[in-house]
Amino acid sequence: MAFASGALITAVAFELFEDAFEHGGVWRAGVAFLAGATIFIVADTWLERRKHRRHAAGGSIGFALLAAVTLDGVPENLAMGVGLVEDAGATLLVAIFVSNLPEAIVGAQKMREVGMSQRAILTIWTGAAVLLAIPVLLGYGALEGVSDSALAWPLGFAAGAVLASLADTLMPEAYEEARGKPRIAYFTALGFLLSFMVSAA
Repeated sequence: MAFASGALITAVAFELFEDAFEHGGVWRAGVAFLAGATIFIVADTWLERRKHRRHAAGGSIGFALLAAVTLDGVPENLAMGVGLVEDAGATLLVAIFVSNLPEAIVGAQKMREVGMSQRAILTIWTGAAVLLAIPVLLGYGALEGVSDSALAWPLGFAAGAVLASLADTLMPEAYEEARGKPRIAYFTALGFLLSFMVSAA
């Protein structure tokens, strides 16, 4: 998760916000960026409250992780679809895959621990994967052929939402799972460096 955080920082900086800035200037890109961050934070705060209530009532944390992966995945996959319009995507694709895989594995394991069948778990997570393909298709299909100035809005929005998800979800989870060990910082830096090299290649 720490590696994925660093990789997503590269994607936000060099494949999303930079393009938004070039297409729409600082004000358009900045407003869209803040809008994306704000909407993610509001949605995530609401989800966190529901998760704590569900967990306190004895609900499965696996479903909370499913909801978290889905919420995080919407801005990331929207960014992927928009990035494909701009012929970007290799760095972003790798970063999204690496960031979502650990949460999905843990969520499936928690569901298994509360007695769900393997078939039910696979069905639920397959459904989540199909659902998360929709933002990619929307980001690509709905925006293909639009003007550069109009494209700045979804690029900036996706950049803000992804960066907010990093600060709010992915980085804290990585730090918590590693119990604050210094290697988290190292792997974040390594993720940034390697994804930058892929992006620049």
